[in-house]
Amino acid sequence: MKKKWKVLLVLCLTILGVVIATYVNSKTAQAAPNTTGIPNVNISVDGKQSTPKDYVSNIKLLIFLTALTLLPSFLIMMTCFVRIVVTFSFLKSAIGAQQAIPNQVMVGLALFLTVFIMMPVYNQINDSAFKPYMENKITQQEAIDKGSKPLREFMLKQTRQKDLELFLEAGKYDRSKITKDNVPLTAVVPAFAIGELKKGFEIGFLIYLPFLIIDMVVASVLMSMGMFMLPPAMVSLPFKLLLFVMVDGWYLLVKSLISSFM
Repeated sequence: MKKKWKVLLVLCLTILGVVIATYVNSKTAQAAPNTTGIPNVNISVDGKQSTPKDYVSNIKLLIFLTALTLLPSFLIMMTCFVRIVVTFSFLKSAIGAQQAIPNQVMVGLALFLTVFIMMPVYNQINDSAFKPYMENKITQQEAIDKGSKPLREFMLKQTRQKDLELFLEAGKYDRSKITKDNVPLTAVVPAFAIGELKKGFEIGFLIYLPFLIIDMVVASVLMSMGMFMLPPAMVSLPFKLLLFVMVDGWYLLVKSLISSFM
């Protein structure tokens, strides 16, 4: 027993000595000057201590990147994309071919139609605001004012006066100082958006009517024949596709959408 206690005591002293030696060596290494030639790690980009001005610049960059993530939503709500994508959604539902037409195809077609329709507005913004600003001919505020003018004119052409007055009254804007050229975008954008939704629903209603008639006729025929277990949608789908192809539906629909903005 005494030998076991002696061995255990020697082992504990050895471990304690190793720990003390490691601690002393680490302190010595920290106190010693850097003679190895390896540079010290510094989290600063320029190697200088950050100043309050640098922090302000970083905060501005963070705000800009945050606003950049919301830019697609702003562009979608300020263009003709809403009306087009809502119309395509109603078309898929009316035909009953939700799985046959992938959403990526419909959204892609809506995006390209949006680019095609908005191209004149983009050209005006590029010529009057973007190019002069990149050439340092105008200031940032002047570029924003000139760039928002064509976009405002486009939205006002598609906005109902009733919707615009709703947001002007809710926002308590001074109506005596507001003209067509200085209407706040905070009132124009939501008024334009709800107007686009309304027009998209109107087009969807007109699309639904012929396909609804086909569904009713097919359902009546199946009930008269006693085929209650056969889903009418399964039988009416080929007839609806045939009707849509025979009248060249995609051509008529896209032509109507383009004409509604011109």
